[in-house]
Formats: sequence, structure tokens, C-alpha cells
Amino acid sequence: MNILEVRQLTKTYTIENRQITILDNITFAVPAGSFMVIEGASGSGKSTLLTLLSGLDQPDSGTVLIQDTDITFMNEDELAPMRNKTLGFVFQSFHLVPSLTSLENVMFPAELKKDPQAEEKAELLLKKVGLGKRRFNYPHQLSGGEKQRVAICRAMINDPALIFADEPTGNLDSENSSAILDLLLDLRRERGSTLILVTHSTAIAAMADKKITLKDGRIAGSKNRGD
Repeated sequence: MNILEVRQLTKTYTIENRQITILDNITFAVPAGSFMVIEGASGSGKSTLLTLLSGLDQPDSGTVLIQDTDITFMNEDELAPMRNKTLGFVFQSFHLVPSLTSLENVMFPAELKKDPQAEEKAELLLKKVGLGKRRFNYPHQLSGGEKQRVAICRAMINDPALIFADEPTGNLDSENSSAILDLLLDLRRERGSTLILVTHSTAIAAMADKKITLKDGRIAGSKNRGD
């Protein structure tokens, strides 16, 4: 069963009366429970594709289906419940709320869906990633690796079926990068989530169940583990 299907996705931008095609006729499917990597050089369209898959932006044409629901041209009110219950997001720049503690940042998505166990779940997740004693610290009091662990906990708190990660180790040193990737994959396996991760790292791409390679806005290659 596929959790996500992408059909003939195209995205263009107009800059100074010149039309630039960022993505051109992208089609693929992602099986539920798998780990998929989108790789490619800078400017190949990786991050743009992720914003379209997650409903953060809309294509010019094509279709995005998540759990057989067409989200392609949903408005914000229609997308909000799906984003909060079905999707999780991990970004390169963490995107933590500066005025909230680690615990409050992790709790936030669960509080939006009025989960009475929001605090308990957040504390358990923070303990699991080794940040139980940092739960009352604010983002400015955390290292880059700690911030990303908090961000991963926040993405996981509602047990999303589908997690999008945009270069989640891009701002970290090699030691922290390895630890963050291991953590993300462990939590994904434990919770049965599907992970779609954008990276330019061939080492990370080699670990995926499926990878697609973008070049100049097109799929230049697609490979499943074991092929």
C-alpha cells in the first residue's frame, strides 16, 4: 500500500518576465512504512518538491495524494487537521519557538489537537532522546544537536503516519549528524511511520529503502534497496 502518490507534478516560477521550471513532470509513489530519500545537487528542486508533497505550497499542475486523499489544491483550513494528525516535519533550521521551553515546543502539536496526555507524551519523548533534564530549557540554551532532537520529538508527538525531513542534519557536525539520523530512523521504526528525507548526502541516501535523484527539476534516477 502506498501512503503517498505523486503524479505529473510541475512547478514553475516567473523571475523578471522569465519562466523557470523548478520541477518538471515528477511521478513516483512511496510505500507505507518505508524510508525514502530525495537526493540531488543544490538547486535540483529537492526542497521545492518537499513543500509540494507536504502541502506547504501548490504545484502548477499534477496531483499529490496522501492516504488516497488529494491534497494538491486544499486550502489552509482543509490542510491544517491533516498536517497536525497525519504529518510530521523536521527542518534544517529547527524552527523551534524561542519563547517556549523544550517541553512546551514538543507539546505544542499535541495541544493543538487537545490531547490530554500532551505533557506526559512530551516528557517521555524528551527522556527517550536524552533531554529529560533539559525539558525546561529554552532553545537559546540548547546546542544545535539538542535543538534538532527537540524538533524530532515535536514531529513525532502525534504519531504521524508520514514524516518530512528537509536536510535535518545540514546544520550539524558529523558526530551530531550521525546521532540525529540514527534517532530519526529509530523513532520511525518504533512508531511505524513513513519517512521522506531530503539530502545531498550519498551516505544517507544509501541507507534508504527507496531513493529518487533529481537533476534540473526532473527525476534522473530511481532505485529501491536491493535493486
